Amino acid sequence: MRVFIKCSEANHTCDKSQYNEASFWEKVKLNIHLLYCRACRKYTSRNRKLTKLMKNPKVRTLNTSEKDLMKERLRQNMGK
Repeated sequence: MRVFIKCSEANHTCDKSQYNEASFWEKVKLNIHLLYCRACRKYTSRNRKLTKLMKNPKVRTLNTSEKDLMKERLRQNMGK
């Protein structure tokens, strides 16, 4: 059994871990890899942030009248 893994495998395991698909040993190997690899720690950190944002998006959409108003303003400005 290999304990040390390459960055590509670490990133793949990180992705799997975010969706609770990584095994216990995959997580152990990932954590060992993260101890000495700054790039993968950064990848893991960004991946966690992205997952958190996707679970709780704070997106506000325009209603129909706002969309129509925006289209009209675009038409007016394009005609100038």
